[in-house]
Amino acid sequence: LAEKVMLVDRQDNIVGAATKKDAHLMENITRSGMLHRAFSVFLFNSRRELLVQQRSPDKITFPLLYTNTCCSHPLSSLPNERDPVTGIKEAAVRRLKHELGITEVTPEDITLLTRIIYFGSSCETWGEHELDHVLLVQKDVVVEGNPDEVACVRYMSKEELMREMGDEERFPVTPWFKIISESMLPEWWDRLEGISGDGKIHEFSFP
Repeated sequence: LAEKVMLVDRQDNIVGAATKKDAHLMENITRSGMLHRAFSVFLFNSRRELLVQQRSPDKITFPLLYTNTCCSHPLSSLPNERDPVTGIKEAAVRRLKHELGITEVTPEDITLLTRIIYFGSSCETWGEHELDHVLLVQKDVVVEGNPDEVACVRYMSKEELMREMGDEERFPVTPWFKIISESMLPEWWDRLEGISGDGKIHEFSFP
C-alpha cells in the first residue's frame, strides 16, 4: 500500500502521486474527488474465451469478487510506466506476470480499447475512483495464479459469463467489470480480431 500511483485529472493528465492506501481511502475520494490512473486487461485465448479471476480474500477493495483478467495501476516511481499508452502496456505486462505468472504477453500484444472513469465503494473505508485504461489481449498463455493476488482463475465463454453475471449472489463482480461487461464487452467480444481503440474517455457514475 506504500507504492505510489499517479493522480490524474479527467483528461488523464498526471497532476500528482499518492500511495495506494491514500488513493483508495473513501474519505479522500469523496472529499476531494481524488482520481488515479489504472488499467484493466481482458485476455482472450484462441477459442475466444475470456480469462476471469476471483480476487484474493486479502485484497483491501472488493475481496473475493470476480473480475477481468488483471486489474492494477502503473506506478509513478517507474519512468517507463508514466506514458498513458506505452506506460500502461508496460505496467500491464508487469502485473500479468506478478498476478498470474503470465510471461508470454508483450506490449505489442496489447490494444488500448478505451478509457473509463468510474467510482465504486467497497466498504465505508475503501473504494475506487479510477481513470481506467481498458486493454485487450488475444493470446494463448500459461497461467499460474499468485495466491496473494487471486483466489482462482477460469476461462469463460461469452454466453457463460453473461449467464453467471445474472446471479449476483453466486457470482458477485467488481464495479468496473460490471460497467464494462454491460456497456462495451459484448460488442468487442463479437469482433476481437482487428478491433481498435476509440480514443475516448467514458464517464460513469459518481456518488
